[in-house]
Amino acid sequence: MEVTVTDINSVKKKIQIQIPREKVGKELDDAYLKLKKDAKIKGFRPGKAPRSVLERLFKKDVHADVAGSLIQNTFIDAIKQEDLAVIGTPDIDSPELDPNGSFTYDVTVELKPELSPIEFNGVELTKTLYKMSESEVDKQIEMLQKQLAENKPIKDKRAVIDGDIVIIDYEGLKDGEPFEPTQKTENFSLTIGQKLISEEFDKQLIGMNPGDQKEFLIKFPQDYFNKDLANLEITFNVTLKEIREEIIPAADDELAKKLGDFKTLEDVKIKIRENLQEGYDKRSEQELQEQIFEKLLTQNFEVPDTLLKMELDGIIADAEMRFSQSNMTLDQLGLSREKLEEEYRDLAEKQVRRHLFLSKVIEQENMEMSEAELETEFELFSKNTGQPLDMIKNYYKQNPDQMDGFKHALLEKKVFDLIVEKADIKEVEPKSEEPDKGSDKEQE
Repeated sequence: MEVTVTDINSVKKKIQIQIPREKVGKELDDAYLKLKKDAKIKGFRPGKAPRSVLERLFKKDVHADVAGSLIQNTFIDAIKQEDLAVIGTPDIDSPELDPNGSFTYDVTVELKPELSPIEFNGVELTKTLYKMSESEVDKQIEMLQKQLAENKPIKDKRAVIDGDIVIIDYEGLKDGEPFEPTQKTENFSLTIGQKLISEEFDKQLIGMNPGDQKEFLIKFPQDYFNKDLANLEITFNVTLKEIREEIIPAADDELAKKLGDFKTLEDVKIKIRENLQEGYDKRSEQELQEQIFEKLLTQNFEVPDTLLKMELDGIIADAEMRFSQSNMTLDQLGLSREKLEEEYRDLAEKQVRRHLFLSKVIEQENMEMSEAELETEFELFSKNTGQPLDMIKNYYKQNPDQMDGFKHALLEKKVFDLIVEKADIKEVEPKSEEPDKGSDKEQE
């Protein structure tokens, strides 16, 4: 067997594999011998049909089977011989088999990029010491009060004012005719000032009393969020049925008890403090990780299309799942898979580069997950998800690919821990501006 490797680029190779005529002839002889024993051909007793008859009847199938067998039996040996770390599915170009000659076929493969050793000892990092504040705790409590607020009819007889919750029946007419986007709607609730329909609509309701009816014209702007109403004039007929007010509960122990497993307001505040600080600690950790990539991921290498496609598929699958949870489809959002691939391609390439960087450190440091470490992670997974520990362990035991992915993700985390452990870290206080609210973990 002769193997020739030609570079297409640094991560894509064309392999030409030539199998000598003698090997091809032997494989054909063996195939026809087996066929002779098994084939049932009219006019011949089992095992007595001459090869010429077999060739006339089954040549195409036999040649295809032998070519496939030759490829299957030589490709793995070829990549081992050339020491090629092939990833993904090879693209095989198989010609027709010549019974009187050698068999030569081409395979295009992609390889995992070869990265140089990564020196990370003593890398200089800056860690921001974010701290939660009591004012944030107070804001979280206020949010909980709003979530548990009740809407009740006002006690006094009066007209609508800004901030009221009103219950209305309405219908919007276009050119004096019923219009589907503003069809007759009963017991519709809105808060004056929140501009649910429009600011002008809210203003028209101010001063109305329960039982009042009113007709007014609303001109919707060109950039109105509902395209069916953009740049249209709609005449609304509105009946005010009720004025309600928001009754916000006091921030006390009774509020805490309504939230679940809490006895006092201080218990709630303790949990909020833990969640807020956990969010800030995670933010600090993510910033360290970004610095590690920025300072250490400096090698320039080509990203294999195979890995890029796998990462893109994962990102798009996550996006589609988020859309489906909101009962939205790509079509409804004006999107397509092609648009998403274009939008997320740069992110996918960035992620692949980072995974390859982490894999290199795992390899060069001979990092592994011990059984004890794996058991700890399974227990943590069980605690966080509420799923039985045995069920989680059995799932991964029965799905080796998922287990490999789980282990690799844990090893990537160990890479960060190792680099941080050996880094020269300067701790700093956060800048004066308020940290991103995205870091807050709201109490549910």
